[in-house]
Amino acid sequence: MEPRERSAFVSAYTKVLTAAWSDDDYVTKLEQNPRTALAEQGLELPANATVRIVREIGGDPDLESQVALWAAGKASGVYELRVPSSPQIEDRELSEADLEAVAGGDSYCCCCSPCCTCT
Repeated sequence: MEPRERSAFVSAYTKVLTAAWSDDDYVTKLEQNPRTALAEQGLELPANATVRIVREIGGDPDLESQVALWAAGKASGVYELRVPSSPQIEDRELSEADLEAVAGGDSYCCCCSPCCTCT
């Protein structure tokens, strides 16, 4: 899948996930008429394609696997879209390295502070 096409797919897939996790009516539509539900979020399918929505997913979520499955659908005509029933949130504790990467550290610029008096 070329980068622009991949980007469009990931964007539309994100919209599908967000809608599925926040709107029960959308989930019903996704299960009963997946082609229409996907089209609403920007995922158009060829007329002769088959789409499978997989709701129960084991293991860790993997965007690259989903991209590969969608790309494989072009060759096979069977598109599989993994839409977990709930968001897959990682709940492990952050390592010291992770914490340092997101921490602001001890360098501070008073010019960035809303109460800066040096300007």
